[in-house]
Amino acid sequence: MTTALDRKAVVLFDGVCNFCNGSVQFVMPRDPAGYFHFATLGSEPAARVLEAAHVHGPLPDSMVLVEDEQVFTRSDAALRIARRLTFPWPLFWGFVVVPRALRDAAYDVIARHRYRWFGTRESCLVPKPGYAERFLK
Repeated sequence: MTTALDRKAVVLFDGVCNFCNGSVQFVMPRDPAGYFHFATLGSEPAARVLEAAHVHGPLPDSMVLVEDEQVFTRSDAALRIARRLTFPWPLFWGFVVVPRALRDAAYDVIARHRYRWFGTRESCLVPKPGYAERFLK
């Protein structure tokens, strides 16, 4: 049985990372159609999404995109998210022509230093009013 969520994408993110939380807060208003739903990595909803996508291995601990039963990580995830947002953010999809190794190297630098550069929080993101339904339970 297909549900409305089956036609949406799920962004799994590091719930204690300020940069990751800020990214989610950035995406939500630029996704007026509500295409993206969200869950924190390591949560029960994330485990269900990953199990449904047949993922059985380690994933990056910063951000993962599950879309059309496929799992995207690192720069692929970021670019696929950008291409679904309101203008001008889809223009970033053009960076897909840059070799993945270079894109991922840049992504990894930010991911590796994200706690030091942006800090952490004690608790997970509390969504702004109107966005709570986009977080998986």
